[in-house]
Amino acid sequence: MTFDLPRRLVAEILGSAILVATVVGSGIMADRLSGDAAVSLLGNTIPTGAILMVLISIFGPISGAHFNPVVTLVFAARREMQVATSFGYILAQIAGGLAGTAIAHAMFDLPILQVSGTARTGAGQWIAEMVATFGLVLTILCGLRFRRDTIPWLVGLYITAAYWFTASTSFANPAVAIARSLTDTFSGIRAVDLPGFIAAEIAGALLAAVFAGWLLSGRDNGISSAAAEGAE
Repeated sequence: MTFDLPRRLVAEILGSAILVATVVGSGIMADRLSGDAAVSLLGNTIPTGAILMVLISIFGPISGAHFNPVVTLVFAARREMQVATSFGYILAQIAGGLAGTAIAHAMFDLPILQVSGTARTGAGQWIAEMVATFGLVLTILCGLRFRRDTIPWLVGLYITAAYWFTASTSFANPAVAIARSLTDTFSGIRAVDLPGFIAAEIAGALLAAVFAGWLLSGRDNGISSAAAEGAE
């Protein structure tokens, strides 16, 4: 079933809003319930991975469940999405993310409009975001090629892991980063730090697209071809 563009955009808005509300809201809850930063991060990680599984499962058949401008950018670069449509998706994702932050603040009786004061900058953070986004996009592209039915699990589990193995806690999403710049809570990021994060995320995504294009085209070898065919 193919859904028209308005419904696809609404799915992207709603999915992005719920995703960010989960990221910000679980961060607030975890921070309130624990004075231990590691416990708070765990309390932020598990809901984020879980909601991604849910959102991709229910909205994937409608819009593809991108919820992420760099994912949309990669599909446009691969000519699997029209450029005009990709712009619509990206605007929907950013709008949904901003709404998600406001919803989280409202649920926890916090000021709706905030500016984050949490510094997240430096070479280590930028490398972490590049690595996190490279891995996310590679996971999506390989999953779509070999195990399309497991995409919700693959993405949810990847982000759960990346929260802990990357120095940046794996934003890997410009729309989420922008939304998190407007919360002065556990999950926030200063607006001044956004350009470095977003540039690293775009670079990681494009590198993953190029690498996946090379990796997934190599089916001439009999052994690798048989293995790939067995997985499909």
